[in-house]
Amino acid sequence: MEMDWSKALQESLGWLAIASLITIVAFAAAGAAAVKFTRWGSQFWQIAGPYLSPKRSWRPLLAFTLLLVLTLFSVRMNVLFSFWYNGFYSALQGLDQKAFWYFLGIFSVLATIHVLRALFTYYVTQAFNIHWRVWLNDRLTADWMKGDAYYRGQFLAEPVDNPDQRIELDVNSFVNGSVSLALGAVSALVSLVAFTGILWGLSAPFELGGVEIPRAMVFAVYIYVIVATWIAFRLGRPLIRLNFLNEKLTANFRYALMRLREYAENVAFYQGTAIERGTLLGRFSALIGNVWALVYRTLKFDGFNLAVSQVAVIFPFILQAPRFFSGAIKLGDVMQTSQAFGQVQDSLSFFRSSYDTFAQYRATLDRLTGFLDANEDARELPRVITQDAADSLRIEGMDVLRPDGHRLLADLNLALQPGQALLIRGPSGSGKTTLLRSLAGLWPYAEGKVQRPGGHQALFLSQRPYLPLGDLRTAIAYPNTSTPADDERLKQALRRVNLAHLAEHLDLSQDWTRILSIGEQQRLAFARVLFNQPRIVFLDESTSAMDEGLEHALYSLLREELGDTLLVSVGHRATLTQFHTHRLEVDGQGGWSLLEQQPAMA
Repeated sequence: MEMDWSKALQESLGWLAIASLITIVAFAAAGAAAVKFTRWGSQFWQIAGPYLSPKRSWRPLLAFTLLLVLTLFSVRMNVLFSFWYNGFYSALQGLDQKAFWYFLGIFSVLATIHVLRALFTYYVTQAFNIHWRVWLNDRLTADWMKGDAYYRGQFLAEPVDNPDQRIELDVNSFVNGSVSLALGAVSALVSLVAFTGILWGLSAPFELGGVEIPRAMVFAVYIYVIVATWIAFRLGRPLIRLNFLNEKLTANFRYALMRLREYAENVAFYQGTAIERGTLLGRFSALIGNVWALVYRTLKFDGFNLAVSQVAVIFPFILQAPRFFSGAIKLGDVMQTSQAFGQVQDSLSFFRSSYDTFAQYRATLDRLTGFLDANEDARELPRVITQDAADSLRIEGMDVLRPDGHRLLADLNLALQPGQALLIRGPSGSGKTTLLRSLAGLWPYAEGKVQRPGGHQALFLSQRPYLPLGDLRTAIAYPNTSTPADDERLKQALRRVNLAHLAEHLDLSQDWTRILSIGEQQRLAFARVLFNQPRIVFLDESTSAMDEGLEHALYSLLREELGDTLLVSVGHRATLTQFHTHRLEVDGQGGWSLLEQQPAMA
């Protein structure tokens, strides 16, 4: 018994070595072909190519090679367990007590190695996934921020939906799916070769309708699984679209919930609970409708796969039963046949049983590549040519249009020197705020040339200031940073804008947008200007929530503290005129007039 088992072990190792070599070559060729000729490969390489490129680092490839080796070792363990089954059940049938204990000893060794391999494989897989996920998150976030794509993407003909979900959820799904499907495919191919060899040796001719079929077991399992796979693919094809919609509708519903939380006070003041609930129910109903479609399609797909798998259990016993009852083979041979048949069937069925996973993976690929493509398209949208100038503002030949092509401003030309200030006025909808967006290089429907201080030397103050997440120190210093050494300057800036009660809370992390009123947020924005001391400040009705007295005090403060800083203001109040040296009147039809005036505040 021992010698027979040892010989079988040697044969299995030989089969496994051949299988490993064939699989590595086939996998490399298939991978190269996929990258070159298939859409899946192109999408995968667009996302993962820079990470896996040896030019960047060899570590990811070495780590994945280790995972491949561990996968091949796992198949080797399955082969050894297959021969163990043969010897163990044959010992039971022969009532051989010595062989029984011998095989239990072998099992203890194999089981220990199997447990250690499984734990090590889990660690290596998770470490690889985490490092890849960190890199990919950094890449997609940087790509989204590059060239203001996160903002300009809204002007695309088909804006990308839910970029937050694509960065957070789809990145994780892509990494886990890529590794599990790749290693699963390798394991299936190696197992197919290795266990086909074992099954070939155990198989015998089978007579069907007077025709003798050689090695019937092997042919039966291949024909059975190929037919089942073709049917399963037909049943599972709609899952790709349904999974894509499921991610999109889930994100839409979550966004509606987040938006309600963000504007809770506005909704409460308007008593718009019923409208908002209707919106939530509408989006949730669309999500649930798609979920039911997924359920019904999955019932068909999984039901067919389960039926195929259950029927496959009895095949080896039916085919080997005549030989067993005739004494030609032992119980161990029957059990090894069943185990090998199951391995071959599982390997051949990998793509069939994993079709749902592939469908989800395909949806993830589409969403991530669509996200990257949308970012690139957003960066390619036209923008005003902006050049850095140390202290002055110069606008040459600027045209500003609405998305529908209506011209708001035509051939605007002006120049401001250090210390001068421009007030932009005009009726509502005449393009005042749009002009500021154009000067910032954000508005894609504008042409012309702008010279102004760039980078952090320019600050834009909107009607509703942006306060980043974090402590109060971060909110004041934004977009720069501060250290404890700047605390006195920060506190002084708060006192100068009548926010002295916040001076002792610099280290307090809160959602300051919810805690501070709009008027307090606007004053905090002026404190930000005092701290950063930019060369040019754009103010878009940034005192709209203040009374005229406070507005007068803050503009006077800017002129006093930042005498050489350029100011560009948008506002309707006549009281702002006294703080500006120039006034630009726009009519929203392309016309404009530039007036020079003597400010009351020097």
